[in-house]
Amino acid sequence: MELQALPSRIGQIRRIVSAHLRHWQLDDLVDPVQLGVTELLSNVHRHAQPDKECTVELELLLDRLTVSVRDNDPRIPVATESDALDLWDEPDALATSGRGLAIVGALSDSWGVRPRGVSGKTVWFTLTAPPCADGPALAAAEAGFGFDLVPPAPVVSYSRLAGIPLGTPADAPALAASAGRGA
Repeated sequence: MELQALPSRIGQIRRIVSAHLRHWQLDDLVDPVQLGVTELLSNVHRHAQPDKECTVELELLLDRLTVSVRDNDPRIPVATESDALDLWDEPDALATSGRGLAIVGALSDSWGVRPRGVSGKTVWFTLTAPPCADGPALAAAEAGFGFDLVPPAPVVSYSRLAGIPLGTPADAPALAASAGRGA
């Protein structure tokens, strides 16, 4: 789904994503996916430059659901040490911003960022999809929802446990340093 990441659109996108997940019989994933999508779209709204254009994608392959938000800002968000700590143990746990990636990391099995050069980046997260006898991936493909059924290849990814990098390319620190702290 292509959209402008505006506060007025986030609720609509949450409902669309929920409807697709329910169609795929992934009702147990509706709440965490809605929260993750909200956080990623909020980051695009707050941080992305030069515009707020983005694309939300759901990718289902066997037992893995990948949710990604692609925007036009090439700056790569940097996971900090505070992202690795428990949300409620932080002294500023009641902060109203700055928690988006920590929340995404806490609710997902893994998450990461794929740079697209000057074209922007994709921030994604994965969840384990419960098995379904009816084959939700096949049903989605047959229904022609336009969602890809192939998970993205991570460039920088983080585990669910404490935001620890799982696989970081040799130039990732340079990319993050040169890009500054982005969406």
